[in-house]
Amino acid sequence: MLIRNLLAPLALLLVNSAWAAPFAYVPNEGSGTLSVIDTATDQVVGEIKAGTKPRGTVISLDGSRAYVSDQPNNRLLMLDLKTRQPAGQIALGESPEGLGLSPDGRWVVAAIEESKEVVFVDTRSQTKAFVVAVKGKNPEHAVFSPDGAQVFVSAEEGEAVDVIDVATRRQIGQVPVGARPRGIGFSPDGARAYVAAENSSEVYVIDRASLTVAAKIPAGLRANGIAVSPDGLQVYISNGGAASVSVLDARTLQIVATIAVGQRPWNMALTPDGRKLYVACGRSGAVSVVDTETRAKLSDIAVGKLPWGVAIR
Repeated sequence: MLIRNLLAPLALLLVNSAWAAPFAYVPNEGSGTLSVIDTATDQVVGEIKAGTKPRGTVISLDGSRAYVSDQPNNRLLMLDLKTRQPAGQIALGESPEGLGLSPDGRWVVAAIEESKEVVFVDTRSQTKAFVVAVKGKNPEHAVFSPDGAQVFVSAEEGEAVDVIDVATRRQIGQVPVGARPRGIGFSPDGARAYVAAENSSEVYVIDRASLTVAAKIPAGLRANGIAVSPDGLQVYISNGGAASVSVLDARTLQIVATIAVGQRPWNMALTPDGRKLYVACGRSGAVSVVDTETRAKLSDIAVGKLPWGVAIR
């Protein structure tokens, strides 16, 4: 009876932990901080110092560590999310931008603008492991395919997406797209990649098997961020010049809704259940929270200055 009484609270704790809402982490490039949002309450519950101009941010699979690109200092910052203190840094190269995390959590990749490279950091040893040169000018985002076999890299000034084969550690292809490609997202099965082209205000659908453009879809003004729902049926596109998010039906490839959000929406992230979308709105200094079922904005959460994106684990 005593053992049963002792185990009951432990079981309850485990259940509550399993169902706890995740945190959203927001790099604020204007204030050099990472805002911490509790997605259960949509309140900021902390601020973590994150260099001078934090941009790309990914969270380790166990949720214990954040990796943040500190652009002017040319480094990758590692932050302990339990203590909310620095946990190390790694030199990357001049002007690091977007980061990607491999599905198995082993690799963090960083797009390096000035040298046209993608740096691979081994999270087991916390060291720079190797570098892959890419053809496109000014790489912005580097995103792993769901199987971890490839990394797609948007060449901001190259009007193309470069494709890296992880096993051979080299570029194996390049797909021409519209002017100033930025955000990239994959369908859950990895068959498609969605790429926002900011200056042409379009979304390109890339067939991964053939590395060709399967469709080109008009989006809102200055489309730049991409987030794909967990079931793959909806693709969300932030429109930086229109203060909105477009909803693309992945089956019909038609825009089915437009949701008003804050000013200069940029990069975004969904909760694991896909029910809420968090949109970094740079000029508003806020994160807009969208209910994906009703397709309505729930709130604007004040964060730091010039939020660049959102990372949720």
